Amino acid sequence: MARYTPPHQSKIGQIIDVIVLLVLIIGALRLPLWLDLAGGAKDPKPFNPTATWADLGQDTPEKIAAYNALGFDSPDNEALQNIITARYDYTIDPLELAIMIVVVVGYFFLIIRFSGVEYKEVIAEKFGDRK
Repeated sequence: MARYTPPHQSKIGQIIDVIVLLVLIIGALRLPLWLDLAGGAKDPKPFNPTATWADLGQDTPEKIAAYNALGFDSPDNEALQNIITARYDYTIDPLELAIMIVVVVGYFFLIIRFSGVEYKEVIAEKFGDRK
């Protein structure tokens, strides 16, 4: 029985593969940022110079101590109020969810199909075509 040897890929082919993968990975990570789709709420509540910790919903000693450790000693700091009041939006859009499900399931079946074809090719190369 002949030993299986995989198809040879040239160095330039490997370099192109690496570049394409890097572009895809960086694009997948940066695209939401470029399209301004990542992050929390874009508009925090207006600055209130007389705000208290309780007004900001940070009324427990543990929460206050955590903000003190970050360098925010007083609730009348505008940067602190922007951090606290700009909340994330956790609403789920049903259309976007459906699109994501179709993409993930479609990708799964595509990978299964390609893997099956490649698996059959390797078996045919190694053991012969048994049609």
